[in-house]
Amino acid sequence: MSTLKFCCLVLALCCLSVSADVFISIDCGSSNSYKDENLIDWTGDDNFIKNGESHSVQSSNSISHVLDTLRAFTAGRKKNCFNISSVKRGRVLVRASFYYGNYDNKSSPPTFDLQFEGNHWATVETSSTEYVYHEVTYVMAKDSISVRVAFGSNATIRFPNDIYDRLWIPEVPRNGMIPVSSDAIFSSPIAIGDQPPPAVLKHAVIASSPNSSIDLFMGFPTVETPVYVNVYFSEITRLKPNETRSFRVFKDNKSFSEPVFPPYENCTQLYTSDITASTNTTFSLVPTNVSTLPPLINAMEVFFVGDDLTSGTNKRDVLGLASLQKAFSMLQDWSGDPCLPAPYTWDWINCSSHSTPRVTALFLGSFGLSGLLPNFSSMDALQTIDLHNNSLQGPIPAFLGTLPNLKTLVTGNPDLCTSCSASSNNPGGGSSGSNKNNNIMPILFGTIIQSIVVLFLRENLL
Repeated sequence: MSTLKFCCLVLALCCLSVSADVFISIDCGSSNSYKDENLIDWTGDDNFIKNGESHSVQSSNSISHVLDTLRAFTAGRKKNCFNISSVKRGRVLVRASFYYGNYDNKSSPPTFDLQFEGNHWATVETSSTEYVYHEVTYVMAKDSISVRVAFGSNATIRFPNDIYDRLWIPEVPRNGMIPVSSDAIFSSPIAIGDQPPPAVLKHAVIASSPNSSIDLFMGFPTVETPVYVNVYFSEITRLKPNETRSFRVFKDNKSFSEPVFPPYENCTQLYTSDITASTNTTFSLVPTNVSTLPPLINAMEVFFVGDDLTSGTNKRDVLGLASLQKAFSMLQDWSGDPCLPAPYTWDWINCSSHSTPRVTALFLGSFGLSGLLPNFSSMDALQTIDLHNNSLQGPIPAFLGTLPNLKTLVTGNPDLCTSCSASSNNPGGGSSGSNKNNNIMPILFGTIIQSIVVLFLRENLL
């Protein structure tokens, strides 16, 4: 199992859907659970994020019950993250929807960045009158943006007709394409490849004549981009003995497939991979010489493949930060990848610029920390630790003297001591008995001053 993290900057986030081996729909800003008009079960976001404020869209601007509530982040933090656990590793479909709806009467829809697992996802431009959504398919170390088209349909197809709640957008017929409906009866789900929902196979478009082709509008970007394309074909009626429907897929006016004979009450899926495409790339369905019926197409998926996803902040630092958050509840509001993407690090850390960044500084002065310092010795890239103006207690942990890169340690906690007794279960890694505690300060000074560093301590710590 893994935890997915979605982060955003000063936004009005309305709803978030995650589809994998589990299906999660989160209504941001709501504390209630309910079933919507599409029979989707929604839950509030209280268990997925700890900061931000809940608001409601004015009733006069309501466009959907799901979009009537939102969570706004105005506290000035670099990023605000939703953590979703219990998602198995593999392919995950994520859809985030946004509706400003002038909830604050300022008529100022925000624009902000959306991040996924420490990677830039999209720049969101919200609206007072319309909702926008962004969708990404996450596959281990890859990500992709997806577009789905239902040909011949006059309405968007989604859950419950698609058990994964993929959005199949109706295609406006163009270039002589003729919308048609199928009289086939399908089993559910369709037992092929990516399991297209039967609802998208109940509609299709055909060319205007048996000799005509269908030119597909793919929506490719202006520059060459890696793409993955799924195309689905299903016969709309049981053919007579003297009827044949056969065609090939052409790419850039060259044959790209074997002849396709769409099956009745079933489906053929063709897909492309390891290709690049742009607005100059063309796909078309061209009839074969033996075909007596025009080409048809039922549905299509286009994925724009992104760069390799980052592996995130170094795991040793993630472990140490988790220890600090467990010990000090006021730090638990920060979530998501600590360092990525730059410059959206957590507010109280500095990070290196490596591809797998290391945490190099902790700035926890005046954070209201109290109690014992936990063991965060795994953070061996730390150069600066600032703990001034807190209420920390107990012995100074011995591990601070062993951090190899530590240059500056700023403290100011009168209840920290160098010679007090430490219990055997001290989470900061101190040892019981006074002999070793008396050696903590020499260790600290030996490590830090050898590096020509200044160690700032209150007099009563010396």
